[in-house]
Amino acid sequence: MSTTSIRQSNTQFRDFEEAAVRVLQLMAEFIDLNTLFVARNDGKTNRMVKVYNKEETLVTEGEELPFYESYCSLSVEHGDRILIIPDLNAHDGTKDMNVTSNLGGGTFIAIPINYEDGENYGTICGLDTKKQTFTDEQINLFETMSSLLTYVLELDYTHQQLYQSAAPVVPITSGLAILPIVGDIDGRRAESIIETALFKSQELALDYLIIDLSGIMYVNETVIASLLKIATILKLIGVAPILTGFRPDLAMKAVQMNAEIKDILIVTNLEQALNHIGFELKQ
Repeated sequence: MSTTSIRQSNTQFRDFEEAAVRVLQLMAEFIDLNTLFVARNDGKTNRMVKVYNKEETLVTEGEELPFYESYCSLSVEHGDRILIIPDLNAHDGTKDMNVTSNLGGGTFIAIPINYEDGENYGTICGLDTKKQTFTDEQINLFETMSSLLTYVLELDYTHQQLYQSAAPVVPITSGLAILPIVGDIDGRRAESIIETALFKSQELALDYLIIDLSGIMYVNETVIASLLKIATILKLIGVAPILTGFRPDLAMKAVQMNAEIKDILIVTNLEQALNHIGFELKQ
């Protein structure tokens, strides 16, 4: 894989894994190593999350090894400092490992990627079958990119938590709950809402789920498609969806899309939804 066309004009990324790809691409421009990769470990398994091979394929994305049979375990044990092994055949920790035998030797460099609380996520690593040395600038680049990925990791985790909490299923009574949807909906958040609705409906043994749309900020095709998907899935598991807060702009967009909403109960507000089910609000 050539490094001549890896520079990206768009520096934005959506999640940790996309950031990892960009980081590896950038590092490949400044460090003469065949392979750069980000690995994830859980203390038992070391999995290659994102991989960049320039020429020879030394590591494959998705590949897994027992953690203590991987070079990454040595990096984690080394602490927050960068680990450099210039000759894998001469280093006490690597010379007898199966992975070294398969490679035939070479160079390894790595530094851990940690969460803010110090818990280890994995490592960012470089690997080559040739012996290599590294300049101070290249070592600093590894350290800087490890810090950057730590920051992105925390942002990604926080973002996921916000997505999960932004559409809570609130139990009203036995068999009945309400799902208020607030803010904007993109494809990723839509999938999170669908998962939440499905999981909570089964957990609470719901007969009805009232989905309140009055807090949606912006209406587009993703919103309409997501609502239809939620309603369809709920009906498949025996839960009756009821949509409230269906504003005129939502209705117009649904009509423009020729959306099949005739089989979905749509009411103006929560009171009407409760009345339909058989509840009556008293003063």
